[in-house]
Amino acid sequence: MSKHALCIGINDYPGTQNDLSGCVNDANDWAAALAARGFSVLRMLDSQATKAAMVAAMGGLVGKAVAGDTVAITYSGHGTWVPDQSGDEPDQRDEALCPWDIGQGKALLDDELHALLSTRATGVRIILISDSCHSGSVTRGNTSELDPGMPRARFLPPEAWMGDVDLPAAMPRRLAGGIARSGGDLLMAGCLDTQYSWDTRFNARPNGAFTYYALKTLAKVGASASYTQWFRAITPACLPTNQLPQNPQLFGSATARKWKVFG
Repeated sequence: MSKHALCIGINDYPGTQNDLSGCVNDANDWAAALAARGFSVLRMLDSQATKAAMVAAMGGLVGKAVAGDTVAITYSGHGTWVPDQSGDEPDQRDEALCPWDIGQGKALLDDELHALLSTRATGVRIILISDSCHSGSVTRGNTSELDPGMPRARFLPPEAWMGDVDLPAAMPRRLAGGIARSGGDLLMAGCLDTQYSWDTRFNARPNGAFTYYALKTLAKVGASASYTQWFRAITPACLPTNQLPQNPQLFGSATARKWKVFG
């Protein structure tokens, strides 16, 4: 049984004027945590994470995995949407990840992710972790760790990268809805469909709010914890807060939720 991971972090979005600050740290932090749990880790940061490179890396990991293997993919960066062309979306939108070259129109659609990840062999586990937008109103967590003057939403409006197009008027949905149908077994997402995931700083170090608290609690839950137990340690104990109004989400079957975290 082998364990392979791809950790993507994109701060730099050329041509969009919508750069972020904590995504590269997120990717490095996920990589360190996964390596400590026995994963072989590939990192893709900023200009390395073009759409073509992301597709190739994901396809490579999924393609070489065999029954009993686990593939973990973490993504920190902007989320966006595009007008639905296939007619399978009630709100006329396809959710998408934003690769480094999104300014060239290179969105990675949820439909493309589904086709890519669905090629996996029988018995291969795929875990997706998305700290992106769109991602409460209660006060929880230790907000003393949160630096003032933050956070920033990890959502890239289509008009920032698509140019002059005919966009539907419906309210935007979060990326999680699309990724939850992507062909993976389990998805941890930073927020609800109607919310944002936030890019911020903790103790002067940039991070995504969800990533920060997910990894902080991962270090405490114990080596035998299930995904459900880990998720319950993140929310409501840490998120949402008044300053970080995002409700993390866990998607997957009852069986997948009981799996040992990164086991």
